[in-house]
Amino acid sequence: MLDGESTGPETPYTTPDEGVEDQPIRSLAEDVEALYEDGKTYVEAELAYQKTRARFVSTHAKAGAAFGIGAVFLFHMALIGLTVGAILSLSPIIGPLLATLAVVGVLLLIVGLLGYLAKKRFGRIPEAFDEKSS
Repeated sequence: MLDGESTGPETPYTTPDEGVEDQPIRSLAEDVEALYEDGKTYVEAELAYQKTRARFVSTHAKAGAAFGIGAVFLFHMALIGLTVGAILSLSPIIGPLLATLAVVGVLLLIVGLLGYLAKKRFGRIPEAFDEKSS
């Protein structure tokens, strides 16, 4: 405690006036310019990222659409094969004309049922926009 010794721990902190001479003085204009440059860099990086992401999505969307179209085409061909097979299978039993009429009749019944269900679903859409039912 003698000769200027302190009893407490020494603080590593500096007083507000210490070290001020070493720091460069920046003006508000320089800060705004630095902020502008940082923002510009951020926007350029974000645009580059979004362009890359858009290219990735478009490439995969094209491939997915091509595979989907191929699948629908092959499914359609399978249904045609099933229809022809049904006609050929029924021909020895009921004759070619009746087999064709039977298969086409069943297919038209299925088309009618699906059309009715679609009309019923589409008919309910205006209910969502009807003010009275809210």
